[in-house]
Amino acid sequence: MQRMMGLVRRCIEDYRMIEPGDRIAVGVSGGKDSLTLLTLLAALREYVPYSYDLTAITIDMGLGGMDFSPVARLCERLGVPYSRVETEIGPIIFEHRKENNPCSLCAKMRRGALNQALLEQGYSKVALGHHYDDAVETFLMSLLFEGRIGCFEPVTYLDRTGVTQIRPMLYLTEGMVRTFAAEHDLPVVHNPCPADKHTKRQEIKELVAVLSKTYPDLKARVFGAMQRLPLPQCGLDQTEAHAALLVAHDHQRGSQKQLHQHDGCKAGQAEKADDAGRGRGDGNIEPGQGRE
Repeated sequence: MQRMMGLVRRCIEDYRMIEPGDRIAVGVSGGKDSLTLLTLLAALREYVPYSYDLTAITIDMGLGGMDFSPVARLCERLGVPYSRVETEIGPIIFEHRKENNPCSLCAKMRRGALNQALLEQGYSKVALGHHYDDAVETFLMSLLFEGRIGCFEPVTYLDRTGVTQIRPMLYLTEGMVRTFAAEHDLPVVHNPCPADKHTKRQEIKELVAVLSKTYPDLKARVFGAMQRLPLPQCGLDQTEAHAALLVAHDHQRGSQKQLHQHDGCKAGQAEKADDAGRGRGDGNIEPGQGRE
């Protein structure tokens, strides 16, 4: 756990995700990602020189067959308040509207319900369980399906609601998260979503798995490119963006290699995390469940 907490803490500090006194809600779907995030953030409170409040919120999709009582017991052990919000999101999407492409609408409705719930409880920051592989897959989805270069941001401020989204697990690979969840016997809740394993994200997971056999550093290269490019989605400020442009120009001229190495330091850290993840079975891409 110490190594995982170290990477999460580094990500938090790199992107200034948490400030002293923050009240943070963790969006807990019951999947391995969100349960790992909850466990790490709860433990990290003992190791950082500042305090923050945590709560866990589950948006129940109303699909039936999901028992969240083990999640409630985990939260009790961690000393984190827990609440479950019942919704009819599942029936609305699959029974009433019968969406052919349900994932986008589902994500928007879940985010809206989660933001409303945390604001009602007096929280203004939400931690989401997206990890390293999610970032790579989202980048490729944007490129291949939408024809644009982009990804979710490490820190996102939603001006309409005043909610700030943070993603502290961006330095953790899916393999690392999977291993952590298994080793700590986290109570993963089965996902009965009809669209499970039949999504665009699943297509990209399978594509990445195939390409990685020929190009083992594919994920590390994509993640590093996102951090080096002057894109708002990568969490770069104007100074860093300008430095990145200088690096690209100097690299073409074969000069100022030192600056290039400095600009790539964060990507190098992510590459190390990816290498460690591959050593623990990260090469086996787990079917995505579309949950955080």
